[in-house]
Amino acid sequence: MNGFATGAKGHYYGKGDVIVYRLNRTGEVPSGKSPVFGASVLMLLYGDAFWQTYTTGDNTGLIATDSMKNFIQREAMNFGGYDLEGFCRFLAEKFLRTYPQVEGLQVSADEIPYAPLAGGRAFVPGGPERAFARVELGRTGLVEAISGLKGFKLLRLGGSAFKGFVRDEYTTLPDLTNRPLHMWLDVEWGYTDVHQAFSDGEAVARVRNVVEDVFRSFESGSIQQVIYQMGTRILAEISSIAEVRLEANNRTWDTIAETGDRLGVYTDARPPYGCLGLTVKR
Repeated sequence: MNGFATGAKGHYYGKGDVIVYRLNRTGEVPSGKSPVFGASVLMLLYGDAFWQTYTTGDNTGLIATDSMKNFIQREAMNFGGYDLEGFCRFLAEKFLRTYPQVEGLQVSADEIPYAPLAGGRAFVPGGPERAFARVELGRTGLVEAISGLKGFKLLRLGGSAFKGFVRDEYTTLPDLTNRPLHMWLDVEWGYTDVHQAFSDGEAVARVRNVVEDVFRSFESGSIQQVIYQMGTRILAEISSIAEVRLEANNRTWDTIAETGDRLGVYTDARPPYGCLGLTVKR
């Protein structure tokens, strides 16, 4: 199910997994930007004009989802920016201008990252983390703009503890004072002013830096403490962000053998994993 900032909808429809790659093949792009802009887009429409398709099968006002796919892919040529938030807003604004029967729409996009090899003419898939954005527009203007990063896979060799928790007949886990920590993380955030989402990717880059720096430098007593430090640092350092939502998975590897804290052999964790969520606000 998909949610909307303007509230629950009785009906909506759209097109998802619309893949688009825009390549500046000469490599001539602004400093800090990539000539490879890749995204997977989801566009969802709502409006009373589409209700009759559900009730009577009358498609008079319906815009085919195949047409939506073509719109997204072809209009990528006309988008001059490099950020997902701007791309989503660009598509939404033009779609509203093109189709008057649409009352509002939500456009979201997941980055498909590529990292350059030396020389700048060749690339390999980037990540694993990737940016995402979600924008909702109605006839009265911008309703919502959300940014985020998902898919972090973070490994720390030591400096992570987990001890002092409840012990009873169900407890088998020992106290851990210096474990190697492997965690996955998704982060998303909203803005104090919805228009501040359009920073040409600056907020995304700064949040990524905070996440990596906290994980690298902070010695913790729990994963909860790690993500709390990340969330509060993001609010402290980026004044445009009003709220941060974090979800972490404990994917710490199972131990095969260890020689104290010096050397160890590990394997992927078993399928059950810990899931931890946190929201911090100003």
